[in-house]
Amino acid sequence: MRVVSGSAKGRPLKSVPGTGTRPTTDKVKEAIFSMIGPYFDGGAVLDLFAGTGGLGIEALSRGMDSAVFVDMEQKSIDTVRANLQAARLEANAEVYRNDAGRALGAMEKRGRSFDLVFLDPPYRLKHGDELMLTMAHKGLLRADAVIVLEHESAYAYPEEIAGFYRMRQSVYGETTVSIYRYEPVPGEAAGSGKEDIDESAN
Repeated sequence: MRVVSGSAKGRPLKSVPGTGTRPTTDKVKEAIFSMIGPYFDGGAVLDLFAGTGGLGIEALSRGMDSAVFVDMEQKSIDTVRANLQAARLEANAEVYRNDAGRALGAMEKRGRSFDLVFLDPPYRLKHGDELMLTMAHKGLLRADAVIVLEHESAYAYPEEIAGFYRMRQSVYGETTVSIYRYEPVPGEAAGSGKEDIDESAN
């Protein structure tokens, strides 16, 4: 794996040791960014099931100002940090080991909000839509935020999810990428802060 384009183009990225992580291939990564970018004029990105951190790092390389990476596994956290260092993007990133739900709660307390979110939960978990609704409820999404949801092709999420509208969907074998845009429901928070998101000191 490598950074496909931008300021860190060509820099190699490590995989997470073992077989528990399913990294997004360079081919799919390039396709995703051609749909949502391909480049950005600033903004904040959240990589919630970070794995290798490849998607969030790619977003930083292509112009995002800052990124938050969250994963439950220490091996993933170590890999994200190594990859950020390799891409020379550590100064733009925060990395936390935590459960996705608890991390969202911590970010709400900090008043954080994002323009771009990558959601690539384990395929056995079919709760991408629930996480999107939670982020909206907690004011973690700015108006017109883009959510990139990766899921197994055998499972279909709705075209509309209370404030989220699917803009694009592409199938890559067993993986499907569904891209949603967030339009706040009137009266609902559309969200911006540094407290501890970490579940454990790293």
